[in-house]
Amino acid sequence: MTRALDILYALVLGAVLWPLILGVALWVLIRDGRPILYRSERMKSPTRGFLLWKFRTMAVVDTDSGVSGGDKAARITPTGAVLRRTRLDELPQLWNILRGDISFVGPRPPLRRYVEMFPETYAKVLQDRPGITGLATLAFHRTEERLLAGSTSPEATEAIYCRRCIPRKARLDMIYARRRNPCTDFRLMVATVFRGVSMHDR
Repeated sequence: MTRALDILYALVLGAVLWPLILGVALWVLIRDGRPILYRSERMKSPTRGFLLWKFRTMAVVDTDSGVSGGDKAARITPTGAVLRRTRLDELPQLWNILRGDISFVGPRPPLRRYVEMFPETYAKVLQDRPGITGLATLAFHRTEERLLAGSTSPEATEAIYCRRCIPRKARLDMIYARRRNPCTDFRLMVATVFRGVSMHDR
């Protein structure tokens, strides 16, 4: 998706959805307290990071790393479960789009640790601007959730994600890169909304 369309869609959605964004922020504050927002470093290129914004959906802990698996399920708050299921936790990412950190459509922005672990893979994947949704998000998210759900430790989650998820998502991201055009991007956005797809790597 072109940068101009990203800005246009983000401004229109921000103008329409600001009451909902404010309402969700108040809901998180009342139900779960502070912090309302969660920030996580992600990579927009193999060497450039940025802070991705979401509404907080998990109980806060002193240390946290890697993707979410069964080992983190108990930390998801009741409010957070609703936000994740409806994708409302991702509304603050409109700010990331306006800043130019991400697009609406593209590969999901990875954590720095995985870019450093798989530099050749992400050198190819991150040739495109990362996005909120994309082909890999639509095609693989349910499989990824199923694979990681049974993990009972951070080590098991990490092993499954690195061995079985990253290579398959990267292949889908590269298929998307070869077929990318505005019509394809629009179809992926519509499919994401109507299928209720959500990818949570934290």
